[in-house]
Amino acid sequence: MKFETEKLEWTRQPESCRIAPDRIEIVTKPHTDLWQRTYYHFRNDNAPVLQMSTREKFFSFSVKTDFSESRHRFDQCGIVLYLDSENWLKGSVEYENESFQHLGSVVTNHGYSDWATTEIPADVKSMWYRLSRREDDFCIECSEDGVLYHQMRVCHLHEAKGEIRFGIYACSPEESSFRAVFTNMELTECKWLAHDGQKPDKEV
Repeated sequence: MKFETEKLEWTRQPESCRIAPDRIEIVTKPHTDLWQRTYYHFRNDNAPVLQMSTREKFFSFSVKTDFSESRHRFDQCGIVLYLDSENWLKGSVEYENESFQHLGSVVTNHGYSDWATTEIPADVKSMWYRLSRREDDFCIECSEDGVLYHQMRVCHLHEAKGEIRFGIYACSPEESSFRAVFTNMELTECKWLAHDGQKPDKEV
């Protein structure tokens, strides 16, 4: 497979964008976000999402993000797999303040989101992500250099059967806007290897 920008389709347009074979820039609109119900009880479903479709059951997608211009609380950009408003996942760095920001991932199944995070220094302004698919299970990883990846999350999407859509997103939940830059986009064989540890329980 090859990640071809001409095959990408928008789910909602950003403020502005530039798309080239090796570089994508997205300028966010204020008050854009992805979140469903949990804890906050609000539902936000208006972030720009740029994706391609595939029926391939085993693959990895990697991308480098540059968010040097993010300066406002909750500004974020990263990797996404968006099926519909109630079924999706994302991985990103979310700006918090001048001291720290949140590196994390959100998985939304049937309209309820969860957020797994860790704090990182606010001066980190680029991050690589890798999304791997094994049928309807997924692994999200991150890297500071594009070589050594660290697992962020293993998860299941109930509705990710057959054809899915995946790609990139950027948004600004509050009164802000910034330019997110995506490069080094690559599709490969699945880097998330089959589990070779404990065998599955036998069905009764």
